[in-house]
Amino acid sequence: MKQSFFRILSNTALTDTVYKMVMAGDTSAITASGQFVNIQLTGKFLRRPISVCDYDSETLTIVYKVVGHGTAQMAAMTPGEELDVLTGLGNGYDLTVSGDHPVLLGGGVGVPPMYNLAKKLVAQGKKVSVILGFNTKAEIFYEEEFKALGCQVTVTTVDGSYGKKGFVTDALPENYTYFYTCGPEPMLKAVYRAANTSGQMSFEERMGCGFGACMGCSCKTLTGYKRICKEGPVMRKEEILWES
Repeated sequence: MKQSFFRILSNTALTDTVYKMVMAGDTSAITASGQFVNIQLTGKFLRRPISVCDYDSETLTIVYKVVGHGTAQMAAMTPGEELDVLTGLGNGYDLTVSGDHPVLLGGGVGVPPMYNLAKKLVAQGKKVSVILGFNTKAEIFYEEEFKALGCQVTVTTVDGSYGKKGFVTDALPENYTYFYTCGPEPMLKAVYRAANTSGQMSFEERMGCGFGACMGCSCKTLTGYKRICKEGPVMRKEEILWES
């Protein structure tokens, strides 16, 4: 974990409620796709945990949804402003077990961490399928960005207004070697039941500290309780115990 200041380079709307922010700063603590950052906002007691969408040696990209006062405050920020950011949080995805044809499933704000993961898998020569799930056409973002990486992309909408009608599980390909997913818990449960291979799931959870001190984001696993922010947010399919 590392605390540093990032300067906003751009902050643009992708949909009515989803924004993409690119920042310049020290990204050396970010070591894996699927990790997250924790952002301090003026006047707010708790930091805001946001997944890493993409990063390189000098820049960090996050894609976030405006759901409350904190993210609304972020959406109003302009290039040149600075943010106090904790980086290198969480464990991220393990790429070494993907096989040759992994499938990536992202639902809503679970889509962003799939992007850097897809980029890395494509760079390894993998044949990557990506399934993006949204409620309606107006909520869709990053479809073209995944296509530009060379991924086979399928978009699902619950109302059928774009792409395949239904959920991400309705678009699972017949053959794939492994799965990676991130999204709301009902979606993760559905993927857990529908997937016929092993895989890794990234959990979305409200957090207090974001680095394992407060135990506020614990979940039950086969080996006991684990903290989403510390031992997660990524967990293997085989270790998850659903409460219901």
